[in-house]
Amino acid sequence: MLFRENPVLQRELISNLRMTRGFLLLFAYVAGLGMLVYAAWPANQTLDLARPEEAQKLVNLFFFGQYILVSLMTPSFAAGAITGERERESYEMLLASPLRPGSIVLGKLLASLTPLAELMICSLPIVMLCLPLGGVSLYEVLVAYVAMICSVGLFGMISLWCSSFFQRTSASLVASYMLILPLAMAGVLVWRALQQAAELRIIVVLAIVPIACLSVGALLWADVCRRLIKPPDLGSGGKQAIDLETEAKEAVGLYIERDQFPDKLFAPPKRTTFLDDDANPIYDKEMRSEIFSQGTLMLRLVIQISMGLALPVMAVCLFMQRQLAPWYIAYVLLFNLLVGPVFSADSLTSERERSTLDLLLTTLITPWQMLWGKLLSGLRVSSVLTSFLLWPVFLACLMPVGYWPNLLTMGGYFLIVGITATTTAITALFCSTVFKKSSSSLMCSYLVLATLFLAPVAANVFVQTFAAASNAAGVVAVAQATSPFAAAFNLPLTLDEWTNVERINTNIFWGYLGFSALYGGVLLLAMTQLFKVRWRVSE
Repeated sequence: MLFRENPVLQRELISNLRMTRGFLLLFAYVAGLGMLVYAAWPANQTLDLARPEEAQKLVNLFFFGQYILVSLMTPSFAAGAITGERERESYEMLLASPLRPGSIVLGKLLASLTPLAELMICSLPIVMLCLPLGGVSLYEVLVAYVAMICSVGLFGMISLWCSSFFQRTSASLVASYMLILPLAMAGVLVWRALQQAAELRIIVVLAIVPIACLSVGALLWADVCRRLIKPPDLGSGGKQAIDLETEAKEAVGLYIERDQFPDKLFAPPKRTTFLDDDANPIYDKEMRSEIFSQGTLMLRLVIQISMGLALPVMAVCLFMQRQLAPWYIAYVLLFNLLVGPVFSADSLTSERERSTLDLLLTTLITPWQMLWGKLLSGLRVSSVLTSFLLWPVFLACLMPVGYWPNLLTMGGYFLIVGITATTTAITALFCSTVFKKSSSSLMCSYLVLATLFLAPVAANVFVQTFAAASNAAGVVAVAQATSPFAAAFNLPLTLDEWTNVERINTNIFWGYLGFSALYGGVLLLAMTQLFKVRWRVSE
């Protein structure tokens, strides 16, 4: 029943592999990798086998891009494997079935990894096209795929563990990204560090990586099976009732007191008095009940992981190697990119899923109150969480470590982070307005934001690495105006005898400010109009 007669695996494969988005994803993935290789392919008709370093850079870029893409896509397939059962109100039926926990976990894991396996297999012909260029042997390609398969398997198990730990797919998805991204970046750094020692890299990948991934995956497997054997007390539809006071007392690590500062900034206590006449009921309901109705576990985990990772990054980038200050801002922006959409992407889709949107639209609450109540509640939580990571930047400005002459640049960093937080919230709310399911809204938010924020930076790195044509470089420079990462790296910074003034383009910073204002204004006008015409009410 584990493999051949696993009903969970069969059902998941049939439903996933027949979906249109699976074919579209496969086409987009292979087409993107093919365009990457085509754009970087040597212009000479005659291959120069005496200089294989160019081909080696091409293959390394191909594997680096594929590894990052697959790592980012793994949580989208596995993080909702169990939480989706809760949201579809079928979790109790699954637990009551005669299936063993091991069969359920294996079915969910294999079904989640099958689309990713298809993507990696379909990329093999593109890799084989690069082998005639030289510089990379067939054994190195096989080792790279072994490392990728082991990593993706571990990332899938981590996402499945988060899915068993949380009550909502959005919380599981964010926790998965917070755990997987550091591991993925560590894998990239180790791979690049061993680039000059090919034999050592082969030994490490074949001997250490599989054992480490299997060991950690086995521990997570056992914990997920234990949760399925002894599930928590469940109510109707497999939904667990959360007592916030009991959860806070039993919390390990961070303790949130919702009536104390600064905790009440992002998690205010439940209201015990009447609502003021001029207050926005949507905003009050979202902040005090809706966002934290499933407890504060995800919130506590996000704060602890982000602060734990921020400490070494802060020490190196802000104080030890001060010229790397933009990299710490990039870490803050990446945190907001991951966390920001979570609190806004299900603002309206959750109303549709609970069949309460019709009732909401028939009240005396104006569309403007609905829009701003939903927007400001999600923006408040994400911006406060992001501001926790900006305190080291503020302290660095006060301390005599060399940032005093760069106060305008540091102010620009704060402005970029604030605008980015607003942009992520508006984008997620717009996706929640258009889509019917929270999972679709959240994934679309991540896709749009990654395209706007990360794609121009990746294109710029590609152009600089392969010395593309000057007209392509100009187009990439214009496209960087949509990325806050590019804007942060194009602010002047002067420290002692080091400066980056010659290498920056401040027009990218000003272009980002203008683009963000135009982009946010268009989305707000579109959402206001959709609210007025009662767009996509619940069925």
